[in-house]
Amino acid sequence: MKKLLYIGITIVMIFFKTPAYSNYEKVFYDFSIESIDGEIINLSEYKNKVVLLVNTASYCGFTKQYGDLQELWDKYKSKGLIVFGVPSNSFNQEKNSNNDVKEFCEVNFNINFPLSSIYEVKGKNAHEIFKWAKDNHGSSAVPKWNFHKILINKSGKVEDTFASFTKPKSNKIINKIEGLLN
Repeated sequence: MKKLLYIGITIVMIFFKTPAYSNYEKVFYDFSIESIDGEIINLSEYKNKVVLLVNTASYCGFTKQYGDLQELWDKYKSKGLIVFGVPSNSFNQEKNSNNDVKEFCEVNFNINFPLSSIYEVKGKNAHEIFKWAKDNHGSSAVPKWNFHKILINKSGKVEDTFASFTKPKSNKIINKIEGLLN
């Protein structure tokens, strides 16, 4: 009977085991990325800040979230929040050039938070930041669609992730941001 119990417990442990991530040989601030204007952004500039990293796209049903992201930026940037958009064509819904993306964001949403150049955000061609997030936080950090959100804490580690359908101004996200900023 004990043997069956041990076997049962072992089977349950195997099925419910979650892999141990978070080796964090690097943190978010150790990376750099090209801005939408072609300049290199050393993410160390954001050290000790909270970062909401969002893969964006111009032709997505979630594109209206740009407005909420801008409002978050306006409300919390003085308290230490960085909203950082990474335009991506990983889901075939982004414009063809950085200039077109920048113009679209400025004209339609008056965006002035930092944006990167257009990058892949999933798979083997993903920007190293997204590979790093996956390696350290698991599959929940991999964007399943546009406007996936990765919340980075002041230590430069992934704090939480939010699916595309979670609105940037949802209580869930705002509570997490405010908790990290305080």
